[in-house]
Amino acid sequence: MLNLISEACQAGASKSKAAQLLGLTVRTIQRWKKQGITDQRKGSRAVPANKLSVEEQNNIVNVLKSQEYADFSPNQIVPKLADQGIYMGSESTIYRILRTLKMNEHRQASNPVHKHSPETFTACAPNQIWSWDITYLPSPVKGQFYYLYMVMDLYSRKAVACQVYESESGEFASDLITDACIREKISKKQLVLHSDNGSPMKSVTMLSKLQDLGVIPSFSRPSVSNDNPFSESLFRTLKYRPNYPEKPFENIIEARAWADIFVNWYNTVHLHSSINFVTPDDRHRGKDAKIFENRHKVYLEARLKNPERWTKGTRNWEPITEVSLKKFKRLKPENSAERNGCLTVRI
Repeated sequence: MLNLISEACQAGASKSKAAQLLGLTVRTIQRWKKQGITDQRKGSRAVPANKLSVEEQNNIVNVLKSQEYADFSPNQIVPKLADQGIYMGSESTIYRILRTLKMNEHRQASNPVHKHSPETFTACAPNQIWSWDITYLPSPVKGQFYYLYMVMDLYSRKAVACQVYESESGEFASDLITDACIREKISKKQLVLHSDNGSPMKSVTMLSKLQDLGVIPSFSRPSVSNDNPFSESLFRTLKYRPNYPEKPFENIIEARAWADIFVNWYNTVHLHSSINFVTPDDRHRGKDAKIFENRHKVYLEARLKNPERWTKGTRNWEPITEVSLKKFKRLKPENSAERNGCLTVRI
C-alpha cells in the first residue's frame, strides 16, 4: 500500500489525495513509514481512578430495584437518600448505570412533559401568586363528570385549596378562593390570581369576589393552551398517580375523599422537582432552607470520604428564590379603576 502511494506521488499526485483514495489519512501514512504497518498505539486509556467498584454499583442497583424506590427517578432517589444521611452517587452516575442495564426507559404512553420559560409576575415568597383551574373527574354516568377545583401557590407549589363539585360555577369558585384567602390570611393587593379564560374564571360573581378580597386577577392569552402550565402540570401529576382510580368514582363523596388523599400526599410527601426536591408544605412554611443545609453537609462528608470522585464542587442545594409566570394578558389601566383600595373590573 505504501508502494502504491509512492508511485502515485511520483506520477504527480498529492499524498493527501492518494491516501484519501485508499481511505487513509496523511498522518497514518507517516506513522506507517516510521513504525511499520503494524499499529503500535497503546489503545484505550486505563480505568479511571474514581470509577465505582462492582460492590458499589450492585448497592445502587439494589436500591433502584427495591420496593421503596422502584417508582422513583434518580432525581428523587438522591435527595431522599441524602435526607437519611446516605450518599451513594450522583444522579448522572445512577442514570449511567440505568442506561448500561437498559433500565432507563419512558414507561408511560404519554410524551414527556415539556418545560416552559416563565418571564414575568415573579413570586419571591408564598402567597404572592396563585394559579387555579378546573379538571374533570369521571362519574358513573357516561358523559357527566365531577369537577375538581384546585388552587396552587406558585412559589411553594402547595395546593392551598381543593374541592370537588358537581358543576362548573363562578359561585363555587368564589367560595373556594374566599376560604383559601382566609386560611392563608391574604391581605388586599398582596396576591395575583392567575387562570385561563373559562367561564367560571371570568364570571361576574368571581370577579366581584376578587375585587372584594383585593386579589388581582390575571388571565391566559386567548387560544393559548400553555399559558397556565403550573396548574396543568399539577393535574397531570394527579391523573398519573398510581392510585388514580381506573373506574369512575361512585359518587361525589368518594371523589372528594380521593382528592383529599391526593392533596395530603402532594403537599406533605411528594418531593417536587421544580423546588429542588422538597415537599410543597415544607417550602410553604420555610423549612426548605434547613433541609438543604443538611443535604449540603451530607455531600461535603461524601466528598471528604472520596475526594477523587469529585472533579467539581458539590451539588447546589440552595433554595429556589424566585418563581415566575410567563408574560400574560393583564387588565390595562383603561379597563380598570381603583376604588377604596380595590381593583374594579369593567366588563
